[in-house]
Amino acid sequence: MSDSGSEESEEEQGIYLGEYEGERNDDGERHGHGKAILPNRDTYEGQYENGKRNGQGKYRFTNGACYIGEYFQNKKHGHGIFYYPDGSKYEGGWAEDHRHGHGVYTYPNGDIYDGEWFNDQRHGQGGYTYSGTGSKYVGTWTEGKQDGAGEIIHLNHRYVGNFKGNYPCGPGKYVFDSGCEQHGMYVLHQKENEEDEEAEPEISVKWVAEKLVGLAMSANVGVEER
Repeated sequence: MSDSGSEESEEEQGIYLGEYEGERNDDGERHGHGKAILPNRDTYEGQYENGKRNGQGKYRFTNGACYIGEYFQNKKHGHGIFYYPDGSKYEGGWAEDHRHGHGVYTYPNGDIYDGEWFNDQRHGQGGYTYSGTGSKYVGTWTEGKQDGAGEIIHLNHRYVGNFKGNYPCGPGKYVFDSGCEQHGMYVLHQKENEEDEEAEPEISVKWVAEKLVGLAMSANVGVEER
């Protein structure tokens, strides 16, 4: 999800080799509305202040990426939309060139994240909808991963509990549309890669069922693989 291409810092170019058409201040700096073709052939059209992109603008990268939104001191800052070459799109808050605050990211496969961001990562409260199944995770995120209290909503039931590193972990419950609930616990297992010590460990989770509530039946206890 990294931005495709880095924007040229026009005021640091020295002898400017690109093209500029627009307003200037008394010192000859770009100031007001203008259009620029940068040395790397990226283009910018929008507001300038004292030689820097400041205010509303549109920046097109040569690789097809495009940003439309607010700038402050040459950086994406405020509200803006970023279109990526792979077809994904982010619309929301920015701070010093990073996705920050509330924003909606639409992925190439149709998945959608709608929630809080910090330093380009999903962080805080947010919802992630999986386009293939229609299932949705709603809850806490930490550094891009499902982490903390949350729930996964499916067509006829939902799971409510805690998550760790994108996996359900610890006590939780399945709530079914029929009115019953199955309480239990997810147990996390990590298997180290013996051939490659630096590789991420293989993770699996098991659901340990404890009881059913809401139906006139005896509680069942069991273990199932997830």
